[in-house]
Amino acid sequence: MKEFVEYVARALVDNPASVQVTETERNGARVLDLSVDPSDFGQVIGKQGRVCAALRALLSCAAGKLGQRVVLNIVEPPGERRSSGDEVAPPEEPAPQE
Repeated sequence: MKEFVEYVARALVDNPASVQVTETERNGARVLDLSVDPSDFGQVIGKQGRVCAALRALLSCAAGKLGQRVVLNIVEPPGERRSSGDEVAPPEEPAPQE
């Protein structure tokens, strides 16, 4: 599984040498942590998270076939984290017109 994630991530990014995948075991599941160059972070996530969702779906299918459970974490580059309020704040509604 680790090799598969590395292969796909290197194909997606502009700096394939900076792709790193670490594998750990937690609660009976394999946890894969993917880190890439900060300039390539958006390419791994994709528009509205579609690329990472597709990668997670492929991993889930492959792991299920082997009778395993795999979790993919994409490590956010340092200094790129948004404040917690940015993610949960609802969009502002326009004021009603009279």
